Amino acid sequence: MAEPRTGRFARRRFVVGLAALPWAVGCSLDGVNLRGGDVEGVPSMDEPAVAGRIGARPRQPDTVAATPPGDHVLDVGPGRRALLYLPVDHRADQPSPLAVMLHGAGGSAEDGLGLLRGLADDAGLILVAPKSHGATWDLLLDSYGPDVALIDDALAQVFDRFAVDPDHLAVGGFSDGASYALSLGGVNGDLFSHVIAFSPGFWVPGATSGSPSFYVTHGTDDQVLPISSTSRRLVPKLERAGYDVRYHEFVGGHVVPTDLAADAVLWLLDRPGTRGG
Repeated sequence: MAEPRTGRFARRRFVVGLAALPWAVGCSLDGVNLRGGDVEGVPSMDEPAVAGRIGARPRQPDTVAATPPGDHVLDVGPGRRALLYLPVDHRADQPSPLAVMLHGAGGSAEDGLGLLRGLADDAGLILVAPKSHGATWDLLLDSYGPDVALIDDALAQVFDRFAVDPDHLAVGGFSDGASYALSLGGVNGDLFSHVIAFSPGFWVPGATSGSPSFYVTHGTDDQVLPISSTSRRLVPKLERAGYDVRYHEFVGGHVVPTDLAADAVLWLLDRPGTRGG
């Protein structure tokens, strides 16, 4: 079920991804209450305020890693998987923008990497793509846990080996991965400067830190995560919380349009985009 690397990503009806809908509308799926929550899309939180925090921080590496460009597998331990992509002409000693990209439910690390891989070389963008411990990200199934630890571990390794620009450091994803990115981005706003959410289902506000900017896209014909109960509610809530949000609706379904993926990368790099700046 791998998503194509170019063009529009294939439409996928994620079974687990549908679980995001109760978070957004405050109901239950198959008789199982997924945390509850109100009709505005903000579920109650049982975890402490520190839940979801990532400790890794960019720094000047002690030694410059002689690593060729392309795909690499990070050593994150048995039973866990995370991929690293280094762009062509990458220089380990020169601070580069970086994006952690999260796959949709039932997806793989390769799927997460594929969201922006075709754009990374021109942008000089480092990509990190973990695989969720379960069928989808931990927060959707219960609470923050092994997936946050994996992302923390993966980033710590990258920060130890490569110079990363802290002003252009993003977390992003598609579908369930977008929901997870929105939630992690707010909780870790002192780490992530930018958050990219392609067709998200929900946002779980936590103990906020920093002031990341948000880029959200959603298809008006999305049948997996309908726009009326997801992004059209989430974006105003993000704005009322004081965040800067760039939001694009497009005619289409549960996909990532190539032009919007490219525009998101330009936005991350603070370059003029195709969608108004």
